[in-house]
Amino acid sequence: MGSSANLSFKHLLLVLLIVLLWGTNFIAVFVALKSFPPFLLGAVRFALSALPWVFFLPKPNAPFKFVLGFGIFNFAMQFGFLFTGIHLGLSPGLASLLLQISVFFSMALAFLFFGEKPSVLKIIGSLISFIGIGVVAAHIEGGATFMGLLLTLLAAFSWAAGNMFTKKVNAESPLALVVWGNLIAFPFMLILSLVMEGPTLVTHSLENTSWSTAAAVFYIVYISTHIGYGAWGFLLKNYSASAVVPFTLLIPVVGFFSSAVFLGEDLPSWKLTASLFIMGGLVFSLLEKQIRRFLKRENKNG
Repeated sequence: MGSSANLSFKHLLLVLLIVLLWGTNFIAVFVALKSFPPFLLGAVRFALSALPWVFFLPKPNAPFKFVLGFGIFNFAMQFGFLFTGIHLGLSPGLASLLLQISVFFSMALAFLFFGEKPSVLKIIGSLISFIGIGVVAAHIEGGATFMGLLLTLLAAFSWAAGNMFTKKVNAESPLALVVWGNLIAFPFMLILSLVMEGPTLVTHSLENTSWSTAAAVFYIVYISTHIGYGAWGFLLKNYSASAVVPFTLLIPVVGFFSSAVFLGEDLPSWKLTASLFIMGGLVFSLLEKQIRRFLKRENKNG
């Protein structure tokens, strides 16, 4: 069990580095999708994330059905939906924001399967965030982009479902679980790519891989996945989740502004309004203890 103490300065820098890596990962995905169709990108990502590392990292200590569920939901489905959503026109900035809704899907699934009743503050937070999704939906233009919105929400739900399997899996190292999850996802995504996108497109994409696509895939696999998840697992081992997890609130902030700087993504007022609602709801949920402490202190002073 990690310590609940505040992060040391060097570990604070480490968690901010992880946020930077994960926030800018959406740009790498956008660049890679210019050359690779979404299912092929998923298959390549899973293959490179798993091999040859599975030969050196211990298999997670759990019944195979839980490891299988983790790999399918946390990787095959989450990234299959996410990559397709961005491919259909949802901007990387919005994708990074909408994916955070997984926090509330996790709460709902934890209530259904583990009887973990959400507090009133968490329910209020959920309602605030879903107003933000409504704002996004009201401003999406075109059927393809609306499908992108729905698929990204399905990606968030898949991530939440994967978290339920994570609770059941006892992995010696978080990175080992990630690597084995990628190995399970790989054949599913490869078959989907060959069936849905076709061998001709798959072969053409692989034969005509540009340097920018190769660099984007390298970033997604080795920087965002291996370094990002490895460092994240290290922090969760040494600190309580409540000391580390709130920093994920910064990921969509990085996603939005890096997309604006590097891809020229517009930041109209409705996107900022949606961000305020979604992030405000997340603050209610993730910082519940701090909010309760503040309210108690105010009542005493009052």
